[in-house]
Amino acid sequence: MKLEKIAELVAGKLNGDGTVEVTGVQSIDQVQKGQITFLIKKTFLDTLNRSQASAVLVKKSINTSIPQIIVASPELAFARLLREFHPEPKPKPGIHESVVIGENVKLGVQVTLSAGVCVGDGVEIGDNVHLYPGVVVGDDCQIGGHTVLHPNVTLYRNTELGSHVILHAGVVIGSDGFGYTPDEKGAHFKINQVGRVVIEDHVEIGANSCVDRASMGVTIIKQGTKIDNLVQVAHNCRVGEHSILVAQVGLGGSSTLGHHVVLAGQVGVRDHVTLGDQVTLTARTVAIRNVESKSVHGGYPSVPLGEWKRYITALPKLPELVRKVRDLETRLKDVEKK
Repeated sequence: MKLEKIAELVAGKLNGDGTVEVTGVQSIDQVQKGQITFLIKKTFLDTLNRSQASAVLVKKSINTSIPQIIVASPELAFARLLREFHPEPKPKPGIHESVVIGENVKLGVQVTLSAGVCVGDGVEIGDNVHLYPGVVVGDDCQIGGHTVLHPNVTLYRNTELGSHVILHAGVVIGSDGFGYTPDEKGAHFKINQVGRVVIEDHVEIGANSCVDRASMGVTIIKQGTKIDNLVQVAHNCRVGEHSILVAQVGLGGSSTLGHHVVLAGQVGVRDHVTLGDQVTLTARTVAIRNVESKSVHGGYPSVPLGEWKRYITALPKLPELVRKVRDLETRLKDVEKK
């Protein structure tokens, strides 16, 4: 693809020879002749100039002999080119002979059901859906168009998926919420989980993550949210639009997240806690109380990030402060004796 065509594709301004032929995309430290890369930090300018890159995506014009395309977001433009040059493979539609399909199932057009797929009764599957090998779809589930379920995904009964949803290998949607109450003898009596899970459009969930069905009502993941690997979303949670949940995040039951919330790795949210819109919790933060919108918190229990930074800055100094206090106490006692 010629560079001038790429500039048009990403809505950028071309600075250089538009007839340059680009055959692929690559990161700045591995880019070769014929490939385009992107630059977001000037600290990598020397690396770029030493490379064999045929073109570069930049936010502002830079001092280089390499043809450049100026765009508002080089990283976003690069991601779009990556999809252009390396689109996800699309399997040939069809139903493998080993597939098991229940009664009253509705299948859209161009549906792919791979080997070992099991579809329960009353299931509705939209157009251009692909179920990889080993997928299990429980009774009365709904799957929207252009959705992809990777190997060994399991949907329990009554689960609803929107369109353009991606569930990676091993994801479990709609398993029982963790609900028990003590009986007369002190044993754990199971509370039947009779709700369901709804996952809206353009949600992606990483490998081996779990979203539990509601005890009553709905556990819901709103549109555009992206969930990493090994994340646990408990029963009756509500995750707002376009949120990010990074690996090993755990949400307690009935917790609520606003829109554009970011939870970094290993964050924990206590049950019944509400995080407002555009909240960010840094890695390993634990929220045990509500967090107001447009705030950044850290630590355990979570506090505004500025406070947490002061806490951890002071922490290494505590042993020396304790020693000094003890020394002062000893001196004070000596003075009092005299």
